[in-house]
Amino acid sequence: LNALGKGTCYHGNAGIASAFAAIANKKLKPGGILALVLPLTASAGASWQNLRDLLAKDYTEVEVVSLADAKCYEVAFSADTSMADCLIIARKKSASISSQDSSATRFISLLQRPDNFAAAGETAKQLTAEKTERNLEDGPFGGTDIFCGGIKGEKMGETITATVQQTDPKWNLVRIQDFELIQTAYKLTQSQLWLPRLKEKPLAMTELKNVGKRGLLSRDINGPAPRIRTDKPSQTKQVPRGPFDVIYSIPKPTDTYTALWNHDAKKEIHLICQPDSRMKVRPGMEDKANEIWHQFAGRCHLTVDYTLGSQPLSVAFTAEPCIGGRAWPNVNFAKKSWDYAFAIWGNCTLGLILFWWHGSRQQPGRAIVSITASTTLPVLDFRELSQAQIKHARRIFDQFKHKHFLPAYVADEDPTRGELDRRVLCDWLGFDESIYEAVRQLAHKWCAEPSVHGGKQRQKNILLEKK
Repeated sequence: LNALGKGTCYHGNAGIASAFAAIANKKLKPGGILALVLPLTASAGASWQNLRDLLAKDYTEVEVVSLADAKCYEVAFSADTSMADCLIIARKKSASISSQDSSATRFISLLQRPDNFAAAGETAKQLTAEKTERNLEDGPFGGTDIFCGGIKGEKMGETITATVQQTDPKWNLVRIQDFELIQTAYKLTQSQLWLPRLKEKPLAMTELKNVGKRGLLSRDINGPAPRIRTDKPSQTKQVPRGPFDVIYSIPKPTDTYTALWNHDAKKEIHLICQPDSRMKVRPGMEDKANEIWHQFAGRCHLTVDYTLGSQPLSVAFTAEPCIGGRAWPNVNFAKKSWDYAFAIWGNCTLGLILFWWHGSRQQPGRAIVSITASTTLPVLDFRELSQAQIKHARRIFDQFKHKHFLPAYVADEDPTRGELDRRVLCDWLGFDESIYEAVRQLAHKWCAEPSVHGGKQRQKNILLEKK
């Protein structure tokens, strides 16, 4: 497949599904219709970028249909899988369509999968008849509602359009219940804070790579040596990929190398977390161990696999520098004072929403941002903050570093998160009370998203967490 797929949208990491897409593209005549059911990772995965580029270049009338339901077995169109997937429909460009032409992509998010053929037929009929009037720029007013049986009928979902440039390099507009939320997130990436019922206000934003440096893949820290081929007995022994062995035990003050390696939601309820592992240097790899420590050890750690139903933090902070491991890679900044700014921004409501917007939402109640994708995570541009604001970020951090945060999926009812929002928005960034109230309303919208709560019941859990 790797040889046959060369020069196509096939990618080995994407799996056999991308091969079907490549074959369909080759067999389809100009003007023909492409219709594929693909894993939801096709909308965001780096290994699916070739397919998204192909659709943008050679296709028009692109439509992407996804399911916003919270249940694992209700987020797939396929009958034999419980993984989230999406339906992609597009028309291959013909000679009559100029290569310069570019049409908007229509995103359709259904609240649930049709129960039967009759319901599916009615859904298809409504989608065909419905004219999308809203687009990503018309925000934050949501998308165009789709009803079964007219406007007085039952709401089936929403549609919204976006240009290829707005969705590049990945499609973030999948598995969404309320498109107002996505419009606000998109506007934030354009350095505009636009909240429901309020006018736009400037807010300097950038990508993480412009202000910070991401950490290492865990394999570069403790990866084993490559396997020696048995058909080449003369092959010399390979050195390990990583210089450390990870020992999962609470570090002692005497340990030279420490790490925050795994997730433990019960211990990650405060901004300051404790390292959970000690690192033993492998024989002969002392120089590489020292190099990794001096280049990457730090206090800020960004999660890559965020279980919103149990974990409170997207950014963890350690009192002393340590290595970021499999679940908590490091993020280092040119100015150490930015560590505190990143910690409070990443854990306020806007920071949580942007992490979720940027991540893959294939599994209910989880947002996944790979280490590679973390470099383009939208964050506050700390370079635009005044010295007074940088110092104030430290004071806010000190106030909240030992306070108890609840899991992200109940951010709207978490008193600590609400208080942090007020301090960040009003005291730190200088917005007025109306902005704070609008962000708290936004928190309600976000926590109501099925891909955030994952169907988890909240009231009982909130009471247990508070106890």
